Amino acid sequence: MLSVLTGSRVAMSAPCGFICTAARSISRQSPATAALSRRLLGPGSANRRNMSSKRQTDHLERTASNYRQNALYPAQVCGIMTESETVKRLKIAVHPDFSFKAGQWVDFFIPGVEKVGGFSMCSSPGLLQREGVVELAVKYTKHPPAHWVHTVCTVGSRVAMRVGGDFYFDPLPSDPAVDLLLVAGGVGINPLYSILLHTSDLLHVNQSSGARGYNIGSAHLCYSAKNTQELLFKNAIIEKCGAFPNKLSCNFHVTQQRAEVEPHLQPFVKSGRVTEEELQANVDPQRTLCYLCGPPPMIEAISKTLMDLGLPKDRILFEKWW
Repeated sequence: MLSVLTGSRVAMSAPCGFICTAARSISRQSPATAALSRRLLGPGSANRRNMSSKRQTDHLERTASNYRQNALYPAQVCGIMTESETVKRLKIAVHPDFSFKAGQWVDFFIPGVEKVGGFSMCSSPGLLQREGVVELAVKYTKHPPAHWVHTVCTVGSRVAMRVGGDFYFDPLPSDPAVDLLLVAGGVGINPLYSILLHTSDLLHVNQSSGARGYNIGSAHLCYSAKNTQELLFKNAIIEKCGAFPNKLSCNFHVTQQRAEVEPHLQPFVKSGRVTEEELQANVDPQRTLCYLCGPPPMIEAISKTLMDLGLPKDRILFEKWW
């Protein structure tokens, strides 16, 4: 899906033939990966203690109560793109049995790195079906898995991944239509971008089937970052919204913008944080389903505002990663 890469600077990539070969090769789990799987998925793996402390930073403990698939799949990096000054995007060829729902994350196991990463997919299930790859956008930090992505990882690097998470959008054709409100802060855009891409894919399915497929309502994205340089996937988001202007829309919010906003972004960029007025314009208590992802203070503030606007608590879904 070339539009997803619009605006990215490709640092390293591999041709499609390499991706296909990688997908075939990782379908046969190597002894080293099998050993890694046995060590990481030992008898006690399903009974990890749920850590509720705000100071807890270990991904496995922080998400111990979340759903996880049982399988740990080998995978191979087949492309590395620079998404912003602080974010790299990996394209990863995966095992043929690998599957996920839009919005979910992976446990990211790196040979030789003790800490396990936790990264949300920023691609759609449709891309996995079409090309056998998933994409992860990783912000630079000194946390070992993220540091490895930015300083060690190369095309051809082998990892292992396991899918988890209760935060996803996976409608059935028989489900009633809902209007999605997606609110992202910083790299919290990753799972919401996956959901937006999946919604776009389902709209294309409807288009090709004469509207006999999924009952898709609208989707509005509110995305906040420090400045336009830190707005990941912005050009692809605008393109997706332009393809279905009656269904998809977006506003970008910047809180520390110093440079002049580029002309093509100006219609979509607002100065300051997401406002109550914008939320109110996109909330229908009977139809709206809201997905939030970002820093906990943002999640808590937006959740309270949405409930004050009459949106039921069970229609507000969130993922806190910080």
